[in-house]
Amino acid sequence: MKRRDFLALTAAAMAMPHAGFTATELALPDAKLITLSDGFLTLPGDFVLGGMDPTQAEAIRQKFNLDPNSYTPPCNLTLYQDATRNILFDVGSGPDFMPSAGKIDDALTAVGLTHDDITHVVFTHAHPDHLWGLLDDFDEVQFANAQYLIGRAEFDYWTNPETVNSIGEARTTFAVGAARRLDVIAEQLTFIEGGDEPLPGVFARLTPGHTPGHMAFILGGKALVTGDAISNNHIAFEMPGYASPSDQDPELAAQTRVALLDQITVDDLAIVGFHLPGGGVGSVTRQGDSYTYVEG
Repeated sequence: MKRRDFLALTAAAMAMPHAGFTATELALPDAKLITLSDGFLTLPGDFVLGGMDPTQAEAIRQKFNLDPNSYTPPCNLTLYQDATRNILFDVGSGPDFMPSAGKIDDALTAVGLTHDDITHVVFTHAHPDHLWGLLDDFDEVQFANAQYLIGRAEFDYWTNPETVNSIGEARTTFAVGAARRLDVIAEQLTFIEGGDEPLPGVFARLTPGHTPGHMAFILGGKALVTGDAISNNHIAFEMPGYASPSDQDPELAAQTRVALLDQITVDDLAIVGFHLPGGGVGSVTRQGDSYTYVEG
């Protein structure tokens, strides 16, 4: 039995909350968007709300039925398909991050694809749950036929030798893991800047804060793939200006989040969120300075 199969069985036995979701579809002009489940993360209950006034945090937990001891956000990979391309946004956790994540193999099988069918891989950022699925159990690249694209600022940050010393102890493994994986595909990477259209129908938007070079993408002029720039369905919408410790630069991330939510509502875009429930595809409504995520 391969290590990945063992971890998959272990996760199934744990009866975790997001096991039923496989794929969610959204029709776009001349293309189709599908979100694929890579499983979910298992994090401390205060991962997002840490540092908030306890009374305020408890009110958020009550309103959104959040477990104070455990936070288990889903991981939704985005697949953008047209007549000739299968474009995958992020590659999930792979076998080395958490037993509850790294399920992209099953998700691809469910929609009739293999790793070799992916023509392009576009990274929103280089955190483990978005990048570490690049390599398999034997450290071989999973998507042999794909062209890889990443923001120039994101690549420069994670491949800078000083990052591991400055990022903070809690994220040291993130830096080491990102640098190792990006080095493997360095010769195959195409670099993106904010405002680029790196592929037809795919528009890049620089959205820094969660990481220094984080990117979001507008697909077909109709849907915005947020990555982790909008990373939950509760505090990110209820209080988008809240500086969450889950972001590397909390203040900048809050500014980015407010601007993105404004753009989504003004331009009437569908939202496609990596950690949003219900497959991650929905819409956003606005009430003054607050917003609501609506599934589907």
